[in-house]
Amino acid sequence: MPVSRADLLARLAAEGIDAHTTDHPAVFTVDESEDLHGQIPGAHSKNLFLKDKKDRVFLVSVLADATVDLKRIHTLIGAQGRVSFGKPDLLMDLLGVAPGSVTPFGIVNDADGRVTVVLDAALMAHETVNFHPLENTATTSIASGDLVAFLTREGHPPRIIAVTEEAIAAGL
Repeated sequence: MPVSRADLLARLAAEGIDAHTTDHPAVFTVDESEDLHGQIPGAHSKNLFLKDKKDRVFLVSVLADATVDLKRIHTLIGAQGRVSFGKPDLLMDLLGVAPGSVTPFGIVNDADGRVTVVLDAALMAHETVNFHPLENTATTSIASGDLVAFLTREGHPPRIIAVTEEAIAAGL
C-alpha cells in the first residue's frame, strides 16, 4: 500500500523538516496550477516520469515554466537512448501516485530504488521549492536543501544538473 499524504508529512516532521502544505482544488497540469503560483511562495515545479529503452526510470523535476528538450534529455540524465513517458501503472507501482500528482516525494514508495531522481539546477537555485505531497489537491513548500537531505535519507540522492534549456543557457 502506498505511503499516504499524512504519512509523508509526518515523516518530514519527524525528520525536523519545516514543510508547509496548502490545500487547493485538484490541478492536473502546470497550466491549471498557474493561479496558485501567486498564492504559494517559492519555485513551482513540473515533474516528468520518464523511462529509457533499458527500462531505467527517471523522475525529473524542473521549474514549472521551463523548457525541456525530450529528444536530448537522455544525454543529460544518463539514459540509454531516448526516453518516453512512463505508463500510469508503472507510475503507481513505483511512486504510488497517479498522473497529475507526480512528485519527488513519491520516492517514499520506491522501496526497490528503481527511480533515479534528477533535479534541474535552475529549480534548485531557489530557496523554497513546491511539489504535490503525493496528491494533486495540495502543494507542499520545502527548502531546497531540505528536499535534497530528505531524498538522500530516503535512499534516493538526487542528481542536480542542468536539464532545461534555461539552466543550460545560464551555465548552471
